[in-house]
Amino acid sequence: MALSSPSLLSCRSVWLLNPIRFSPSTRRLGARPFRWNPCLMTSEDEVFTSPEIAKSFDFASEERIYSWWEAQGYFKPSFDQGADPFVIPMPPPNVTGSLHMGHAMFVTLEDIMVRYNRMKGRPTLWIPGTDHAGIATQLVVEKMLASEGIKRAELGREEFTKRVWEWKEKYGGTITNQIRRLGASCDWTREHFTLDEQLSRAVVEAFVRLHEKGLIYQGSYMVNWSPNLQTAVSDLEVEYSEEPGTLFYIKYRVAGGSRDDFLTIATTRPETLFGDTAIAVNPEDERYAKYIGRQAIVPLTFGRHVPIIADRYVDKEFGTGVLKISPGHDHNDYHIARKLGLPILNVMNKDGTLNEVAGLGLDRFEVRKKVWSDLEEVGLAVKKESHVLRVPRSQRGGEVIEPLVSKQWFVTMEPLAEKALHAVEKGQLTILPERFEKTYNHWLTNIKDWCISRQLWWGHRIPVWYIVGKDCEEEYIVARSAEEALLKAHEKYGKSVEIYQDPDVLDTWFSSALWPFSTLGWPDVCAEDFKKFYPTTILETGHDILFFWVARMVMMGIEFTGNTPFSYVYLHGLIRDSQGRKMSKTLGNVIDPIDTIKEYGTDALRFTLSLGTAGQDLNLSSERLMSNKALTNKLWNAGKFILQNLPNRSDVSAWEQLLAYKFDTEETLLELPLPECWVVSELHELIDIVTTSYDKFFFGDAGREIYDFFWGDFADWYIEASKTRFYHSWSNSVASVAQGVLLYVFENILILLHPFMPFVTEELWQALPYRRQALIVSQWPRTSLPRDAKSIKRFENLQSLIRAIRNARAEYSVEPAKRISASIVASTDVLDYISSEKQVLALLSRLDLQHVHFVESPPDNAKQSVHLVAGEGLEAYIPLADMVDISAELQRLAKRLSKMQSEYDALIARLNSPSFVEKAPEEVVRGVREKACNAEEKIALTKNRLAFLQSTVSSSV
Repeated sequence: MALSSPSLLSCRSVWLLNPIRFSPSTRRLGARPFRWNPCLMTSEDEVFTSPEIAKSFDFASEERIYSWWEAQGYFKPSFDQGADPFVIPMPPPNVTGSLHMGHAMFVTLEDIMVRYNRMKGRPTLWIPGTDHAGIATQLVVEKMLASEGIKRAELGREEFTKRVWEWKEKYGGTITNQIRRLGASCDWTREHFTLDEQLSRAVVEAFVRLHEKGLIYQGSYMVNWSPNLQTAVSDLEVEYSEEPGTLFYIKYRVAGGSRDDFLTIATTRPETLFGDTAIAVNPEDERYAKYIGRQAIVPLTFGRHVPIIADRYVDKEFGTGVLKISPGHDHNDYHIARKLGLPILNVMNKDGTLNEVAGLGLDRFEVRKKVWSDLEEVGLAVKKESHVLRVPRSQRGGEVIEPLVSKQWFVTMEPLAEKALHAVEKGQLTILPERFEKTYNHWLTNIKDWCISRQLWWGHRIPVWYIVGKDCEEEYIVARSAEEALLKAHEKYGKSVEIYQDPDVLDTWFSSALWPFSTLGWPDVCAEDFKKFYPTTILETGHDILFFWVARMVMMGIEFTGNTPFSYVYLHGLIRDSQGRKMSKTLGNVIDPIDTIKEYGTDALRFTLSLGTAGQDLNLSSERLMSNKALTNKLWNAGKFILQNLPNRSDVSAWEQLLAYKFDTEETLLELPLPECWVVSELHELIDIVTTSYDKFFFGDAGREIYDFFWGDFADWYIEASKTRFYHSWSNSVASVAQGVLLYVFENILILLHPFMPFVTEELWQALPYRRQALIVSQWPRTSLPRDAKSIKRFENLQSLIRAIRNARAEYSVEPAKRISASIVASTDVLDYISSEKQVLALLSRLDLQHVHFVESPPDNAKQSVHLVAGEGLEAYIPLADMVDISAELQRLAKRLSKMQSEYDALIARLNSPSFVEKAPEEVVRGVREKACNAEEKIALTKNRLAFLQSTVSSSV
């Protein structure tokens, strides 16, 4: 809006322009010159900097503030107030990780929750830690060794594992140090690593108990296989990408038929035909009905026959409507084969080469070329065409993943899932946003058994031992340690028996599924932390791992502790770029959180990330970050102004009076002048709204409400209004009350905003004299504090009047420094409260205080004035001559009207030309019409302005 409230001045300029500086009452009002007050420093190490000595908040001080918080022990839970604990387990980032915006999102949201509940007086525990990340970490170390010319196999398991631990000790703390940089107020004295001794003991215990209940078994089933890593990988570690490929059309002859009896199949993987065990068509496809029940001959297999079957799974519209069934190499084919009892053939080695069944020994992609060449040679290749493939690739190494039947360890999930479903149904677990309950229920209702073994060396070794000389599928021992396993083997097989441990390790997600309770001491249920802090309160994470991690934690928590591991699950969305695209190195649109912090500050980044809606993706842009960096600056300048206008710390009597003010009772509230009563009332309403939003996990709503109140109500309105108390008032009591209100409102703003923007708010808090404790552990304000609806309505009327005058000034391009006169017309009761704040009205509207008149009827010069209606029963008349030189304005507008009319006529001429309308592109014609319409509106407005000015000249003659 034009002529909006003036921005906050710099600290020094406010002091230089302050009339009180030269006033005899300077000492009496307690105003002070621009100087550093050493009493504001909290520690000898100069952790904090006052706005009195710094132009803006220095982002470099964030790390000093964080270290101070940690050194003071503020991150540890305190039971002083005896409330129910608030506990949140941090999703453990990979130990190989480096901070990205997904981490920044979860750290921000969880820290908001933690800081809010800590200030509410709850014993608050945020449990940090990292995940050993089996595949990712092993890959990193293998690459490091490869650069030295060393292969993993050459080192052996023990030496390789030793090297990984050495790497972890040297580089594994990068991610946690970066999380600290985001302001995470978690209890680092309780930091955990999934391969810690305590957590490893919990993993073994969980495996043993599940096996004892018959929920863990070994078998050969279809898994995602990584040929390069030589291990099974979880569904979460497989990413599908749309890539250009080829669809191959191949003839399969019908056994016993003529040369014309054949079926043509379309496949993207001809190399797997050696593993075909059936050909399938849709039972409703009339083209192939006559072949159902007969046999087809698999090409290049020396006449091997497979049945032609009917199954509704076959898509009649894809390719030719005929599907080759290769159960050993396709997840869907595997399930069809299991359903129909078809044999399963594996034609691939674990390194991605074709095995002796195919008889080739070449890499899978080389075989694809050779098979097609051989098919062309024997006349069975029909054609090939371009086709977009959905290719499964390893999230870690980027290689193409193979569906492969492999012997692995599995967990039977159905009985565990049933309990996890009931937890949501019975309200023991609440998922936010609620719509993700459907996703949760769908996954658990259709759950498959979980492959928990990985063919790696880094991780939790599977606690299974085999008997030398015995069939390992039939004879094995599950135990909590090698000693226990050997003892069991001696009891069963005799003292001479030898045993060896399963070489595989457990899926990383198995250990992280125990995270909420293993970090608190389980399986020792008498552990102090387990008794105090379990079940935890909330789990916050991305919605993309609702099944892979969250659901598994729920299942394991109920299974091993009898309780859901948390009461709430809060799911955030993905961080995207300003165009809504997923961030990726390929697109070059990745925004680095550490670089962002250096440029905009941690507080601006956190506030930007927090304004999203639960479960919704958030588009991140430099414009949003810049806007919230401006919020940091606005807060700093507000603190600067307030400190400028508070008594000297050494003025004990003034501070005694100031600290004695109470604004939390209706009696004291109603005694305040109008602007003070309004801002305190609005603050009290804000506290209620924001507290409710925090409690409901509506963090975006809370942030926006605080922002709007601080920037709009407090900074742009009340701070500007308060200047009349300091610069234009000779009343000590009025100035003192304003000081009290400024301090009271600003303190509460800092408290409400602290969970979002912890650094700048703590710095400003420490700058305020007589703070008894750090902001991070300050008490959250009470709710249901009094507010005066009448004062709110009255001040809103005053605001409407000021806005109307500002708009008029802008419309007539009045110089900002020019003071103008005005007549305010209203009823007696309205005039009473408006006139009582005439200094505020004059200051914020740039009126000449000596020529502001408050009357109940229009003034004599009404016809020569601009008439403004601010609201029902509140009007203003501003003499036109005060705002413009009427004669000069008439000439200017007449000249402008002539130019506008010429431009309009030219546009109309183009539109009246048939050759233009018929031949020009439609969008060009449309653009000319829009310009003509806009020009016509501007001409009408200018004519009205001219008529008004001419009428004022006529009436004054």
